[in-house]
Amino acid sequence: MVTTTPPGRPESPGAQHPPLVFTDPGGRQRSAPARFGPSAHRDAALPLRARRVLLGRREVQCVQVFLSRADAAHPAARALLDTEAGTALHLARALEGTPYPYLFPSVLGYELDAAEPFLLYAAPRGRPVGHTQVTSAADHWVFARDLALALCLLDGEGLVPRGVSPATVHWDGTALQLWGLEGTARVGRPRSPWGRAPYCSPEQRRGEGHVDARDAVWSAAQVLYQVVTGRAGPADRAPEDLARHRALAGALPRAFAPAAAGRPTPAALLELLAPEDARRLLPVATGAARTRHEAFDRTLEAKRRASEALAGDPAGGADGAAGAEAAPGDVLCPYCLEEIRLDLSHLYVTDDRNQYQPLDLSGITNPVRRDDAMRAAVQRCAADPDFPDHYIPVPYLTHGRPLTVAMIGQSSAGKSHLLTQMIAEITDGGLKRYGVDWQSVNPEQHARFVRERVQPLRSGKVLAHTERLHEFAQFVESLLLTDAHGRVRPVAFFDLGGEDLVRTDEALRFLLGVDALVFVVDPALALPLPQLDALRAHLRVEVDRDGDTAFDTVLDRLPRKGPYLETPAVMVLGKADLLRFQPPVDRWLEEGPAAAIGPDQFLAESADVHALLHRHAGQAWLRPFDTFRRCTLHVASATGGRESGGRYPAGARPRRVLEPLVSLLAMHGIIEAPGGAASFGVGREAQ
Repeated sequence: MVTTTPPGRPESPGAQHPPLVFTDPGGRQRSAPARFGPSAHRDAALPLRARRVLLGRREVQCVQVFLSRADAAHPAARALLDTEAGTALHLARALEGTPYPYLFPSVLGYELDAAEPFLLYAAPRGRPVGHTQVTSAADHWVFARDLALALCLLDGEGLVPRGVSPATVHWDGTALQLWGLEGTARVGRPRSPWGRAPYCSPEQRRGEGHVDARDAVWSAAQVLYQVVTGRAGPADRAPEDLARHRALAGALPRAFAPAAAGRPTPAALLELLAPEDARRLLPVATGAARTRHEAFDRTLEAKRRASEALAGDPAGGADGAAGAEAAPGDVLCPYCLEEIRLDLSHLYVTDDRNQYQPLDLSGITNPVRRDDAMRAAVQRCAADPDFPDHYIPVPYLTHGRPLTVAMIGQSSAGKSHLLTQMIAEITDGGLKRYGVDWQSVNPEQHARFVRERVQPLRSGKVLAHTERLHEFAQFVESLLLTDAHGRVRPVAFFDLGGEDLVRTDEALRFLLGVDALVFVVDPALALPLPQLDALRAHLRVEVDRDGDTAFDTVLDRLPRKGPYLETPAVMVLGKADLLRFQPPVDRWLEEGPAAAIGPDQFLAESADVHALLHRHAGQAWLRPFDTFRRCTLHVASATGGRESGGRYPAGARPRRVLEPLVSLLAMHGIIEAPGGAASFGVGREAQ
């Protein structure tokens, strides 16, 4: 049975523990002495545990919700605690200054990247209604009103509490408090089975369709029925005796409809129960903390006007997509960055000792065998005699001009981890929903990349800095992407070091040939938010209001013929897990991938990220967006949490790492976008 009342009393005053370190809701790190009571599971089916805590020298009574070290090793368990923390903090911000915070648990602090992550709450008010009684008719009305108010407030934030039950609804004799926030889901997400009959709706129990605010109306009706009658109702229909209970007969019959579409919304339920409260609730600015987008809209409108001008100028429409159908010829060597073309007299294969041996194709006349031999072959590049020996996979030289993607940013921005996870998502089939398939350029090299980078990172190991063969451009990996029409294009990924790029004049030649740019923003350097202060102190860095010097170097060296640079670009707020409870990052990190590209794809996310950077980081950090005509903004987390001792405690959990590349591929026409590649990133008005 679910319970939010933690058992037992804290330990005796003589028990010694290190101070409890946590982050308060304002993002500031706190430390206080603490004494803990024994713990127990809040729900036998879930890993979350709870215990009483006496906090500080005044020994304020609190409740700690936490995961044991063993349970915290499982990403699904951490996700539950993250969901609860995110919901509690979101509600605290949204309801600040309103009369309604009493309806939800009061969060005091959290530490979610520790070996034993936890949330800290003020002591619960009252007891779960499964353990007490709500006796009078007047109490029944207040109870029902408060429950409907709680559902309305959550619905206003796009949230649905899936765990409403007699075990999670508290009553103290005068007011209600709703717990069970670990089961909260966003409206419109695919349903997954959650809860117990009869308190979860039939479609929620089966995990069918998409999350709907009216799922919680069913749950609230079942709880109210039990409070009034003292017994549980049927799991799939309305109780037969509703008409005999005055507190239920007028408001609840439709709430038990077997499908969500037949039930009232939370607002309609509140209107039935308490019309005056419904009217008072209407002016509450739910979501008032959402950022304003005026600066983004102005910049985007100027880009749309420039796009309209380009549409009438055939010469001005070059957008980097040209060359996808180019015949084999000179391509840029991904190592020495000199031009090279296919030369059948310089082909090699590796032997069983991993040594390069010359490949002679003259004796292979069967075209199938010849193609297979060339697929595994490499060509020695002699374009730069002073550069160390290096070899290029033949398929890289035989499918037209490769599309080069360069990662730009400081070495602390997490570019290597982000790029590794991005490539791993591609090879997991993440682009198939957009009609794009992949193949390795060279199976042996790809297997080494997976073995040396993908597998260690996914197992939770922090990747070491890779030694560079070249001062400024590190070739990471290349893949062959096949679009929905069967056209094949090599895509090569480069990591341009921040400090090296700034001091290397040779970068100009390479940048002139780059087809797509990924600017990675380090939140610790860009955002003066208090929740990042401890990280900055640990890394010994400070906020830089002047922006990223690597960004400036690239932007200053690329030639510009008109008001904007035409190379497709994206900006990524990396390490977004550090801000996973900060609006609007909290919303976007939870968004799943789109099933198909729409005409305004990524514009809402771009507007939100732009507003966050505009407000906190300043215009210098937004210079790439201001400079490139087509530039979308994204949040992404390559690891899902902070490292500890060279590892990620729950393994690396990537979130939204592929979306920036999806945007770039749409701008290049590899992914088909409504309105065409030339208008992608500036919205439907540019078509």
